[in-house]
Amino acid sequence: MALGISFDGDEDDTPAAPKRFVLGEDNRPEPRLAGLERMNDRLAKLLRAALEPLSNQRVSVAPAPLATLRFGAWRDAQPGFTGLALYRLRPLKGMMLVALEPAFVAAMVDAFYGGSGIVPAPKGPEFSASEERLVDRLGELVIRTLTEAFDEVLPLTPEPAGREAQTAYCTIVRAEDQVVVQAFEVQCGQIRPTTIQIVYPMAMLRPIEADLAHKVHTDVAEAEDGSWRRRLAEALEDVRLPVRSVLARPEISVAQLLALKVGDVIPIAISPTVPLIAGTKQLAVGMIGEQEGRAALQIQTVGVPEGKVK
Repeated sequence: MALGISFDGDEDDTPAAPKRFVLGEDNRPEPRLAGLERMNDRLAKLLRAALEPLSNQRVSVAPAPLATLRFGAWRDAQPGFTGLALYRLRPLKGMMLVALEPAFVAAMVDAFYGGSGIVPAPKGPEFSASEERLVDRLGELVIRTLTEAFDEVLPLTPEPAGREAQTAYCTIVRAEDQVVVQAFEVQCGQIRPTTIQIVYPMAMLRPIEADLAHKVHTDVAEAEDGSWRRRLAEALEDVRLPVRSVLARPEISVAQLLALKVGDVIPIAISPTVPLIAGTKQLAVGMIGEQEGRAALQIQTVGVPEGKVK
């Protein structure tokens, strides 16, 4: 291992203690990846929409926090038998990959052909022909949603760069190089939960660091505002409002009103239809009837453009 020595001097040019470092190692600070972190929610929604037609089941996708580590450490932590789809994202340099658990691949094959998705996990060391095709299809699906999420940051053109089933043989960068892992927890119906991982070399993301920090921030602010509006609308749906119906509006003179006494009879003509009112707004018109021994109103027309109710 080659070693170098650097000195930090103070105002008196007195050398500080030597610092050890490895020559050739990338000692630059990690890029600011907050933009990629904020993109997770959008990518999760796109993945859910893309996976549901393929699985024929209801899908939920939850993003996990970004992880930054050495590629060798990531590779050592994976099962030896894993579905790996490799891609290039032009104009970015280098290769990235999508990692899929074999049990998920087998379950999706079964679900795609109408099964429940509850099948034994393949033991390897290779996928069947059907499973290989699905690894390709799932990889393309993930990359397509990824490029859609990246579209306003940087238009990307994906190019397939191969497929691998043995993690030990997968090399997108050197073992000591850093990678960023973007993971998503996926639940498809009755299929066992799985994790889909997108692995980028750190060097691939450095050139777009500023774009991620700036453009994704604007998009997410708008998304958060839309999310706030959605939550507010959902909360308003649970607010209870008193509504009433007016059966008749008889009219009498002031003299008759002042002369009213117990036993007087006021004739009332009940219309076959009556309004449904909330506050001063007429919401609908219906017909009076009975349901389960109680008076009831059957709605016939919704939305009356008359504004205030007298």
